[in-house]
This record gives sequence, C-alpha cells and structure tokens, in this order.
Amino acid sequence: MLRFALTRVAMALPTLLIVAVSVFVLIRLIPGDPAQLMLGDLATPASLADLRAKLGLDQSLPTQFLIWIGKVLQGDFGQSINSQQAVLPLILSRFWVSAQIVLTAVLLASLVAVPAGVIAAWRQDSTLDLGLVATATLLLSIPTFWLGLLLLLFFGLKLEWLPVVGYVSIGDDPWAGVLYLVMPILTLFLHEIGVILRMARASTLEVMRLDYITHARAKGLSEMAVLWRHAFKNAFGPTWTLIGLVLGNLLGGIAVVETVFTIPGLGRLLVDAIFARDYPVIQGCMLFVAFTYVLVNLVIDLCYPIFDPRVTAE
Repeated sequence: MLRFALTRVAMALPTLLIVAVSVFVLIRLIPGDPAQLMLGDLATPASLADLRAKLGLDQSLPTQFLIWIGKVLQGDFGQSINSQQAVLPLILSRFWVSAQIVLTAVLLASLVAVPAGVIAAWRQDSTLDLGLVATATLLLSIPTFWLGLLLLLFFGLKLEWLPVVGYVSIGDDPWAGVLYLVMPILTLFLHEIGVILRMARASTLEVMRLDYITHARAKGLSEMAVLWRHAFKNAFGPTWTLIGLVLGNLLGGIAVVETVFTIPGLGRLLVDAIFARDYPVIQGCMLFVAFTYVLVNLVIDLCYPIFDPRVTAE
C-alpha cells in the first residue's frame, strides 16, 4: 500500500509543476504592464519602478519563476495588492467557505444518486427507470446560475423561508450560517444528482450483463443479494472516479453559484481578483485550485482498492 501511495504521489508532482509553469506564463501573457494596471494611469515612474521591483518584474522570466516558486514552496504566496493581506491565509479562509458548500452538496448528491442509479439499472426500461433518467437529464440540463435564481425567487422572495442576500459564518451564528448555506448547497445538490445518477446507472448496467451475475442468479441468490453484494461493488468504481472529478471541479469552479448567492468563497475571490488585476491573488488562487484538484484525485486513486475489488494496491 505504501508503494502504491508513493507511486501516485510521484505521478502527481509533474502535474503540479506543469500547472505552476502554466499559471506563471498565462499571467505574463496578459497584455499590458501589470504594475501600470495595478497603479493606474496616474502612477509616477518612481512608483512604477518600486512596484516592479517588489513584484520581481525587473528580473528575467526564468528568474521571476524561480523566485516565485521558491516562495510558494515555503508557503509564501505573496501579498494582495488591493487588501494588503497575505495571499495564502486569504485563500484558506475563502476556501473553507466554498468547501462547506461543495462537500455537503456532493455527499448528499452521492447518497441519493448512487442508490437511485443502481435501482434504475435494475429496473431497466421500466416506468421507474424512465422517470429517474428523465429527472436526471432535466436537472443536468438546467444551468446552476438559473437554478440558483429559481430557488432565490421561490424560497427567498415568494415563501420568505430563507435569506436572499448576504452570508453569516457558521462559527459566528450556527443557525443563521446554516440558513445562508441551504440554497447554495441545494443548487449544487440538485445539479450533481443528474451527473452521478447517470454514471451509476450506466456502470451498473454494464456489470449486470456480465457472466458472474448470471452465475450468481443461477445459484439461487435473491435479486437484492445479486444487486448489492455482487453488482454494486464492481459498478461503483467508475462512479467513485466521477465523484472525485465532480468534487475537484466544484471546489475550483463554484464562482457562479457564489456570485448568485453573494457567498464570499474561493471562486468569488478569484473573480474579484481578476477584475481588480490583483495578480498575486490570481496566481495563488489558480495554483491552489490546481493543487486541490490533484489532491482530490490522488485521494480517489488511493481509495480505489477499497471500493473496487478488482483493483489491488500492489
């Protein structure tokens, strides 16, 4: 198991290096002088020179990259130009807000969609199967921002059950914090049900056609025993991989939902930094998102032998 884990970690390191280089190069490809964009048109030559020196822009590109990556490895992501805060603590505080929404939504969606997908495959072409597939397709087809607006109109404005604008930390007021997170979580929960249910159904259908399922039925096992003891274990592997991909994507791409519900999460921080030309925050957010995505998929790979009996950790 240790060798398996070390192999996966070694495979992840080149990915992180490529991402770091890509982030650095993309930021430098943005037209215009970053220092000029940050200080505005009224900046003096002296202030421009000072800021360029502070950002390391007066060095060659390879030197700039080595300085930046060296600081990143020490946990120093730089300082925000706008707020004058250290970038890493700022990212971590915003990431915690996004993680509460994403982890809860994906967990609830998985608990509902995986059994529903298995049952839909078991009752293939029945009314239940067609209803579940149609519901999943409908939920998957609705954009998250539109679904969020519908929830705001219904639960926030019409019924007035939930707050519409703002955010309260759960640490400051647990009940109010939960109320402010209900609609963002519900938005992602409804959308991701469609994705996970379709994958669970497709994987189970593929497994149900295999010979060992026929053999299990021939031994006289009940349909429930065949479905959950034999088919589910082998069908869950692809669904588990998809859940990891969904989780990684949402942790880095939740900006739309956070904008709709005015949630101060990581996605909203990145969008605000792009509009403000806050390059240290942009670089830090992009690198952190990539690191999170790679880490989530690394954990998925390490857990694969637990959920899929065909895969070993050797």
